[in-house]
Amino acid sequence: MSLKENLHNLKEKYRGTKMAPAFNAIHTFLYLPNEVTHGGTHIKAADDLKRTMNIVIMALIPCLLFGMFNAGYQHYAAIDGSLRDNVIANFFTWDNLWIGIIKVLPLVIVSYGVGLIVEFIFAVIKGHEVEEGYLVTGMLVPLIVPIDTPLWMLAVAVVFGVVIGKEVFGGTGMNILNPALTIRAFLFFAYPTWMSGDKVWVYDAVNRTGTADAISGETILGSYAQNQEVIYSNWDKFFGFIPGSVGETSTFLILLGAAFLIFTKIGSWRIIVSTFIGASVMGLIFNGIVNADIITDSSKFYGLMSTNWWEHLMIGGLAFGAVYMATDPVTGSQTNKGKWIYGFLIGFISIMIRVFNPAYPEGVFLAILLMNVFAPTIDHYVVQGNVKKRLKRVTVKTA
Repeated sequence: MSLKENLHNLKEKYRGTKMAPAFNAIHTFLYLPNEVTHGGTHIKAADDLKRTMNIVIMALIPCLLFGMFNAGYQHYAAIDGSLRDNVIANFFTWDNLWIGIIKVLPLVIVSYGVGLIVEFIFAVIKGHEVEEGYLVTGMLVPLIVPIDTPLWMLAVAVVFGVVIGKEVFGGTGMNILNPALTIRAFLFFAYPTWMSGDKVWVYDAVNRTGTADAISGETILGSYAQNQEVIYSNWDKFFGFIPGSVGETSTFLILLGAAFLIFTKIGSWRIIVSTFIGASVMGLIFNGIVNADIITDSSKFYGLMSTNWWEHLMIGGLAFGAVYMATDPVTGSQTNKGKWIYGFLIGFISIMIRVFNPAYPEGVFLAILLMNVFAPTIDHYVVQGNVKKRLKRVTVKTA
């Protein structure tokens, strides 16, 4: 008997029982949705929630693989700086990938394992089907946390994020906050010393002599915030050969993912473009303040204020947040004009927080969460504005 037949038999056996949602979820994930159209007139389309989630995961895979190589590369480059002289030759090596596997893969396993357990528990308790919404959240979480995040800490944060960020609102499609960013926010506020950004790339390898080989490297944002010299070229920043959270370093791969999401009509190009525009405007304002000598280089804000506006687009999590999290169709704005406003404010506020919060020089996740809350308000005023315009036209024609 095939696996499909076995799962189908289990599905039929537990139909109508408390455990039915759990078996239905496994069957749906591997094969077809539990509910399909029957007769009558329907709009036929190849896309459903599972396929949509899978497309986003496909767009994230290159960032995940690159981040695994980068984990090892940053470790060995911190030991031997000469490796940076020939990045390409020293980047895609088995040693680098192995460190990425032993450090990143457990984060992925814990993220999916704990998150799906919580989803299954709530599905069984409430008696509803398990939605596929966590498929993307489970992949996003390991890509936006520091590589040295303790697994128990990640597990606690995932439980909090899934329960408070999604399930209390009714599950997938009902949440007002991005679940992955809710998890990241919980980690930042509950364990700030681990999330400070000054020790993102920490790898403790016990060598044969029994001594710990601890390599700590600040992110570029941490160096800029402290007005320190940055050793990375602009090409390093663009292609991602820099320290940072697992999935956020390669702007090049993130932009490829953006193109894929836009082509498949999963991601909103309006939100992505307007986020970059908003960040650029805020960066230009800060550059203008520096050029006008309004602040001196002794100011604690000088380092990031003086950073070129276009560099802000390549460093930190701005690009990753703009492409993969600001475009969340559930928590973002729904109207076309609202998407422009929503994205612009995310980019604008991100750079503002980044500059004025040197203790943790990254603001994109806070900016997106803030705008998640205001997205319905933005859409409300956009819709009301359109209604008033139409009423005005009717009044003119009547007169």
